[in-house]
Order: sequence, then C-alpha cells, then structure tokens
Amino acid sequence: MPHVAFDKLRALAIGSQAVGLAIIITLETYLHDAARPWQGVVFAAMLLSALTIALVRLYRRNLSRKRWAERVKDENET
Repeated sequence: MPHVAFDKLRALAIGSQAVGLAIIITLETYLHDAARPWQGVVFAAMLLSALTIALVRLYRRNLSRKRWAERVKDENET
C-alpha cells in the first residue's frame, strides 16, 4: 500500500478529540458543577466519533487490500 503524506481520517480524529477536550474544559469553566452531565454527553460524542473513524479506516483498509488482491490475481492470470 502506498504511504499517504496527509491522512484525512487521522486529522479528523485528532481534531474531533481536540474540540471535545476544549468543550469539556469550557463547560467546566462556565458551568462548574452543572457541567458534569454535559461533559458526559461530550465525552460520549468523542467516543462515538473515534469509533466511527476507526470503523471507516478499517473498511477502507480492507477494501484497499481486497482491490490489491484482485489486481494481483488478474495479473497472475494473464
């Protein structure tokens, strides 16, 4: 597989986690004790986004491997 210089999924994962952390800190700063439930919601959204990105990455990797295997098979048949 070719090495990609810029990985959009990695950037999205890092960005979403950074935004989530900033939101959690902001909630704690302005809402104090009332922030706890909202921080839980933000944390759940962070986990959901990380899981979604991981699944998309796995799907793309498997699709790429499948296409590569088909290309190798086609090359060997000719």
